[in-house]
Amino acid sequence: MKFKIIKLVLFVGLLSQVVNAQTKQPNVILIMADDMGYSDIGCYGGEVKTPNLDGLAKNGVRFNQFYNNARCCPTRASILTGLYPHQAGVGGMVGNGHGDLSEKAVTIAEVLKSNGYATYMTGKWHVADSYTKEDIHNWPKQRGFDKFFGTIQGAGSYFDPFTISYNNESVDLKTTDKFYYTDAISDSTVTFLDQHFKEKAKQPFFFYVAYTAPHWPLHALEKDIEKYEGVYDKGWDILREERLKRMKKMGIVPNNTKLSPRDPRAKEWSSVENKEWELQRMKTYAAQVDNMDQGIGRIIDELKKEGEFENTLILFLSDNGGCMETLNEVEKYIDSRELTVTLDGEKVIPKNIPNLMPGPATTYQSYGPSWANLSNTPYRKYKKSGHQGGVATPFIMHWPKGIKNKNVLKKEIASIIDIMPTIVDVTNAAYPVNYHGNKIQPMEGLSLITVVHDKKLDRDEWFVEHGTNKGYRKGDWKIAYSKDGDGKKWELYNLKKDPTELNDLALVHPQKLNTMKERWYEWAKRVKVVRK
Repeated sequence: MKFKIIKLVLFVGLLSQVVNAQTKQPNVILIMADDMGYSDIGCYGGEVKTPNLDGLAKNGVRFNQFYNNARCCPTRASILTGLYPHQAGVGGMVGNGHGDLSEKAVTIAEVLKSNGYATYMTGKWHVADSYTKEDIHNWPKQRGFDKFFGTIQGAGSYFDPFTISYNNESVDLKTTDKFYYTDAISDSTVTFLDQHFKEKAKQPFFFYVAYTAPHWPLHALEKDIEKYEGVYDKGWDILREERLKRMKKMGIVPNNTKLSPRDPRAKEWSSVENKEWELQRMKTYAAQVDNMDQGIGRIIDELKKEGEFENTLILFLSDNGGCMETLNEVEKYIDSRELTVTLDGEKVIPKNIPNLMPGPATTYQSYGPSWANLSNTPYRKYKKSGHQGGVATPFIMHWPKGIKNKNVLKKEIASIIDIMPTIVDVTNAAYPVNYHGNKIQPMEGLSLITVVHDKKLDRDEWFVEHGTNKGYRKGDWKIAYSKDGDGKKWELYNLKKDPTELNDLALVHPQKLNTMKERWYEWAKRVKVVRK
C-alpha cells in the first residue's frame, strides 16, 4: 500500500511538471535595428544577406503598414511604454534637459518584472536625460531591467563606444579586447540567456535587444564588408528599380506602387564621381546589417539549444527610416574623444571625405541621402520625417507556439504603441494603475495578437510628431508636414492610389485636409505635443 502511495505521489508530481511545462508563460525577445531603411533586409526586398530574419519572417508574420515615430528617442519611449512619446516624456531628443522617460509611465520591464519575469537588456538605451553616473535614475537598471549591457547615449563608435556600461558601472575597454559593438550586443545577449537558463530555467524572461546597427558611423568588420563586393555596383538608380520589382512580387507593396523620384541631392549614378568610395559606403552599411543578422542567429541558436525557441515570441523592427545625415556637424552629437583617437591610439579622421574609405575605427562617416534613398525604397524622405520614408518600418513577429498561419503578410495599420499591449496580452501580465507612488497612464496601443489570429485590428488611425514634422493617417488617407518641405505646408495623399506620396491632393480636397488637420491637433493637445 505504501509503495502504491509513493507511486501515486510520483505520478502526480510528474503530471504537475508536464502541466507546468505546457502552461509556462512565453518568453519575449524584442529586437530593434537603428536607422535601418524599410526595404534593406532580404524578406522586405533588400540585397543584404539576412537569413536569420528571413527565417523568422517565413515561419512567422510580417506587417507592411507598421509605423514608428520617425526617430530613435521617441520610438524607444513608445516601444518601452505603449504610450505616445510626448506622454512618456520623450517627444524630442533626450539630453541637456530636452527629454527624460516619465515616472508616470511604466516600461515593459517594470510591468513584466512585477508579474514574475526575469528582465534583461542589451544595446542602446537613449531615453534618459543624463548620460553620466551622477544621475542614473532613468537608466535601465532603475527602470525594471535585472541586467543591462550597452550604451546610454544614442550613437558612437562601434570599436570604442562612449557610455558603454554594465548595469550602472562604466566598462573600460582595452586594446586587446578586439571589441565590435554589434558582436558585443549579440554575445552578451547569449551570455545573459545562458546564465538565465542555468540559474532561473523555470522563470520566463523578457529581453530587449537594441542594436545600434546600422546607425552611423560606418564601422564594420572587413570579413563582412567583403561579402558585398560587386553587390551594389549597378548604383542606386537601377537597384531602387530592382528592389521595387521584388517588393511587388513579395506583396510588400501593391502593384500600383510607383518609385519615388531620385533624391534631388543624388546624382544619376552614371555621372557619379568617386564611385569606389560611394560603393564602399553602401557595402559597409550592408555589412553592419549583416553582422546584426549573424548575431540574431546566435541568439536563436541559444534558444533552440535550451528548448525555448518554440515558446519565445520574437519581435523585430527598426526605430525609423534610413538616415540621410551627412555628419557635417557631427561634433554636436558625439563625445570629442571618439572623433580624435581610436582605442589603439590611432588618429580618427571624421566626416564624409571622398576617397577615405569607411569601415575601420579611424573613420567616422555616414552613407548620406543617395544610399538612404535606396534603403527606403520605394518611399521618399527619411528619418525624422512624417512621410513614409521616415516612419515605415519592417515588422516581424515569430512565435511557433502562438502563430499557426506562417509566412503571412499582414496589412493592418499598426504602430509601435501596440508593442507593449501585445506583450502584456501574450504574457497575461497585470498592467498597474499605480507604480512606485505614481499614477500610471493607461496604454494607448492595441494588442496585435488579434491580427495574428486573423482578426482585424480595431483601428484605422495613426499619429506622429517629431521636431515639427507631423503625420496622421486615417484609412487610406494621410496628411504629412515636414519642415524641409516646399513652403512648409501640410500635404494630403490617398495611399491606396498613391502609396509613395507623389500626388499632393491638398488643393483638390481642401475640406478633407482641414478635417484631418483638426483631428491631428485634437490628438496633439490630448497627448501633450509641444509645438513651436
